[in-house]
Amino acid sequence: MPLKHVSLDDARRIALAAQGFDRPRPRGRISATHLRRTLQRLGLVQIDYVNVLVPAHYLVLYSRLGPYDRSLLHEVIYRRRDFTEQWAHEASIVPVATWPLLRHRMEVHRVRPYGFETFLKKQPAYVDWVVVQVRARGPLTADDLAELGAPTEKLRASVARRIEGAWHGSVPRAVLEAHFGRGVLAVAERRANFARVYDLVERVLPAEHHSHVVAREEAQRELLLLAARAHGIGTAADLADYYRMPVSQARPRLTELLAARKLRGVQVEGWREPAYLHPEARLPRRIDTAALLAPFDPVIWYRPRAARLFNFDYRVEIFVPKPKRKWGYYVLPFLLGDRIAARVDLRAERTERRLLVPAAYLEPGTEPGAVAAALATELRLLARWLHLDSISVERRGNFARPLAAAVRA
Repeated sequence: MPLKHVSLDDARRIALAAQGFDRPRPRGRISATHLRRTLQRLGLVQIDYVNVLVPAHYLVLYSRLGPYDRSLLHEVIYRRRDFTEQWAHEASIVPVATWPLLRHRMEVHRVRPYGFETFLKKQPAYVDWVVVQVRARGPLTADDLAELGAPTEKLRASVARRIEGAWHGSVPRAVLEAHFGRGVLAVAERRANFARVYDLVERVLPAEHHSHVVAREEAQRELLLLAARAHGIGTAADLADYYRMPVSQARPRLTELLAARKLRGVQVEGWREPAYLHPEARLPRRIDTAALLAPFDPVIWYRPRAARLFNFDYRVEIFVPKPKRKWGYYVLPFLLGDRIAARVDLRAERTERRLLVPAAYLEPGTEPGAVAAALATELRLLARWLHLDSISVERRGNFARPLAAAVRA
């Protein structure tokens, strides 16, 4: 049976509608309910604490809702316990109901940094002791655990050493992270310095979710359905990437979902691979939005999908040496309507209370005047949200001069 044909324009609008860009931002004060609904719609938000502008997971919600009190997100996740942290796309915020769907992956979780499994195998007494301390003392940070030392004098030297070249830094933190990745511990809280506070998972998750066991193949089907709802439309690779599932494992589950009529097969104009349409996907007549997208926003985090949907080549260059960066350190795409119209390198200079734009670039086929005016408005809104008093546009990029003029106007 031939697949239904979907134009590229329609696919783009379906995708943006699924991500919440088909509706205006709420007027007035953004509430915890707004945050919960957005998090549920997205299914997950990748956590990233690079703070050159604002941690990316805060920005993902801002793009859809506009300015909000960031402490509300902390309340929703760590106070009300509607959501939790777990490895999903990468380290992510997910609804607590999603945690059982990830359990089969926790059972085979590969700890980080790679190679640290050797320490875990050689020092099982310390690994077990860490859980005992959390059980007895309550929630602990890595620093709290480091202050406790080790159960024996012999172990203290091994535990006190630094892990070179890894973001974990210390052995206590790496062990806590291993237990977190394996589903033994959960993140109960984040301190003001963003440090994770770990507790036993059964003391963090509601019992109905912690005790719920889902077979691996059923969990994979459910994760792919969540990905399809968040994408609206996507290829097997698109949907698999959302929860970082191998495509080879996703394909048979997608075939089963097609057979059960939980997804619909379609062919998108210009796409080599067939696509899958979620039955609840909406096709708005138009997308009328203006939003800066975080580097880890689901709309653009999978490069092949961003290229297919928007003809937009995007790469996060945080870890690229400065001489080799093409666009800049912390570059945000600017979504205007249903197109990515520009990209800007941004930095919050908090001491000077200034939003700095080191570089600005216009995408091909867009009208500079309209884009500059819309982007300047969005930059002003962002600056106010971040409590910055001014905006400074430097000269780098083909869009720097028009944007600077629009900002001054």
